[in-house]
Amino acid sequence: MDQVSLSATKRVVSGTRPARRLRRENLVPAVVYGRDQETLSVTVNRRDLYAALHTDAGLNAIIDLDVDGSSLLTVAREVQRHPVRGDISHLDFITVDLTRAIQAEVGIDYVGTPAGVREDEGVVETIDNTVLIEALPTEIPSSIEISIEHLYIGDTLTRGDLPTIEGVTYVDPEDRPLLTVVAPRVEEEEEVPEELEEGMELLEGEEEPADGDADEAGDEG
Repeated sequence: MDQVSLSATKRVVSGTRPARRLRRENLVPAVVYGRDQETLSVTVNRRDLYAALHTDAGLNAIIDLDVDGSSLLTVAREVQRHPVRGDISHLDFITVDLTRAIQAEVGIDYVGTPAGVREDEGVVETIDNTVLIEALPTEIPSSIEISIEHLYIGDTLTRGDLPTIEGVTYVDPEDRPLLTVVAPRVEEEEEVPEELEEGMELLEGEEEPADGDADEAGDEG
């Protein structure tokens, strides 16, 4: 996995009000910590951070973080986003050792259209599209691909169905469901109340008076 570079600046002042001021200046507050690493409060440029986290590796990119001239290998974790705009408001950088395995959430790419959808108009219900794995920082896959074309209605794809990847250990249990194919929903017809149904039958059974009958009724009047 390729490394990306990102510059950071130590910050002394913390708290809600200073953090808001930093965000107005297009800076994102963050914390750096890890094994044998003192905790540092830093800021990073929002645009540079966006570029660092939008490579093929996504949030699992190895970030060479330059903190005022000191280089630290890190990964981004605990990313917090604005509830409306969706942009990053805070995150943690965890230092990593390239010789030690770490855990990471990796996205799953479901490939193809299930047989139950093609042949029986079934519906795909995605239960989860990520999986927790453990691997060396440089061995974390950008995503895990699996075909779902063989699934019929009633079939469920579980974590145990995911492919074996050299250097990668799955942390989630094998029976954890990820995706299933279900039968299409059938809309039930509304039941007509018995009294209303009988009334409708009576109305349908009545015949309009013939022209002659109508004339006779008029003469009698």
